[in-house]
Amino acid sequence: MTSTVVALGLCLGLGLSLIAAWMRGRRPRLERRILPYVRPHMSAERDRDDLIATPFPTVERLLAPVIKDGIRAVEKWGSPAHEIRSRLQRAGSSLSVEQYRAEQVVWGVGGLAGGVLGSLVLAATRGSSPVALVVLTLAVAVAGAAARDYVLGRAVTKREARMVAELPTVAELLALSVSAGEGALGALERVSQTTRGVLADEMRATLSEARTGTPLSGALESLADRSGVPALRRFADGIATAVDRGTPLAEVSRAQAQDVRADGRRVLMEEGGKREIAMMVPVVFLILPVTVVFAVFPGLAALQLGT
Repeated sequence: MTSTVVALGLCLGLGLSLIAAWMRGRRPRLERRILPYVRPHMSAERDRDDLIATPFPTVERLLAPVIKDGIRAVEKWGSPAHEIRSRLQRAGSSLSVEQYRAEQVVWGVGGLAGGVLGSLVLAATRGSSPVALVVLTLAVAVAGAAARDYVLGRAVTKREARMVAELPTVAELLALSVSAGEGALGALERVSQTTRGVLADEMRATLSEARTGTPLSGALESLADRSGVPALRRFADGIATAVDRGTPLAEVSRAQAQDVRADGRRVLMEEGGKREIAMMVPVVFLILPVTVVFAVFPGLAALQLGT
């Protein structure tokens, strides 16, 4: 049995399983049929399963049963839903938890397809062990799902770094607006309108929450909870305390800006120290051995000629 026959058999089995899952998914369930008559106000929850969670709606509808099974498996073995929701908010993503899970399943399926292709190539060229190929395929599939989580973590880190970089400028502008006679709410609104960036977007969301009736201190606490940045949390707590207790807001903002800049210098010095240590690796393991070889080789050559 050649590798071509094995590949054709796998494709045929996969196609038949997809057709069976598609036919089973199209079969109407009893609770779905009677739900509109028993609980009409639950129509939104009834239609939640019809939401598109991936950029490929046609393929998603065809593979909906398989994707839902994969989402349940990822929910069982992956991170909790509240943690995913918090990370999506910190990354500034508009995805829901269900959409993120669906993307994880898609990435895992892509890794599975790549693992199957690589296993077929290894089986045809090197005759590798079937057990090793199965382990390799599963490992690549898990790596595909984990890669989506890594991308989300990188997005969170980059967005938080941008917020920390924008915070001193925003704090200085806020102090300048308060010194010019603006109130706390007016100063925040003016700064959010005159600046652009991630922190300005978060401030506009905070102002929108404050306009709906939430106290400004509560809206600032929500901002700190959404961001997850310690410097921004201290900034929001300082402004909320100044608003509630009547502390001079301009001085508080300037002090917060100075603290953020001091933290930035400290982080930069720590990063420089780490890079300096990392630079010792090529020096010790690459440059120094080559230097020793060039210094010792002429002497060894002279000794060999002398003998």
